Amino acid sequence: MTANPIQGSCLCGQVAFEADPVLNMYLYCFCSRCRKKSGSAHSANLFLDRKHFRWLTGEDKITTYELPDVARLANCFCSTCGSRMPRIMDELVSIPAGSLDKDPAVMPDKCIHWDSHAGWLPSRERLPKVAET
Repeated sequence: MTANPIQGSCLCGQVAFEADPVLNMYLYCFCSRCRKKSGSAHSANLFLDRKHFRWLTGEDKITTYELPDVARLANCFCSTCGSRMPRIMDELVSIPAGSLDKDPAVMPDKCIHWDSHAGWLPSRERLPKVAET
């Protein structure tokens, strides 16, 4: 374990994990399937080698939905609260950025499937900024 692991958990706190901050990539994906899976304009996922990832609690609470006939798309979530959780794919792990407990101190490497982005996605620079509602 490294000195400053990346840590994350689900909304209800029954699932927790940590990972060494040794990322392969950090991507935003704008494809329609990732929009459906995330419930947002895009997914944001950090990828790292499996050897750098550890479940701390609640691994048995993870439910995985695999889309039939699609090799690289699945939705892993806490079976209690529904929060998206990391997905282990052989030797690679995909961690939803929204599941992190703190800022990972890295920025995304790139946006993929940009040509598929939602037409309703405005530039965040143009939207008013409100601290709280």
